[in-house]
Amino acid sequence: MIFRTAARHDLPAILALLADEERVVDPASLVIDEAHEHAFAAIESDSRNEMMVLAEPDGTVLGCLQATYIPGLGQGGGERVLLEAVRIRADRRGDGLGRALVRRAIERARERGCALVQLTSNERRTRAHRFYASLGFARSHDGFKLTL
Repeated sequence: MIFRTAARHDLPAILALLADEERVVDPASLVIDEAHEHAFAAIESDSRNEMMVLAEPDGTVLGCLQATYIPGLGQGGGERVLLEAVRIRADRRGDGLGRALVRRAIERARERGCALVQLTSNERRTRAHRFYASLGFARSHDGFKLTL
């Protein structure tokens, strides 16, 4: 498997992973609109953001995550990383790919000198919660969101 920064040609595969976590979605079936293009370009051009993919040697994207590095005064002034959009293709779960992808993101955070890795997970995703706990993540906060 290959860990790498996502490229524009990965956008359909990433959106397919995000579209439905219970089944494999054909990337060709998705419409990539201007908002997706703009968001990907913003992530790609921002040194505090990384969209990582886990791919097979032939380029097939099997997983993704976005890491956003946040400066802050807490944690001794250390940067923290927020992991979002962590997904592994439905037919490849249980193969250790998610574990490898998140561990790679943690490794990148250490390389940057981050003091903390944080993430949120939908309260209904109990399997994901067990997965994150198995990697050493602890439930420490309740999250709140406001849709605009």
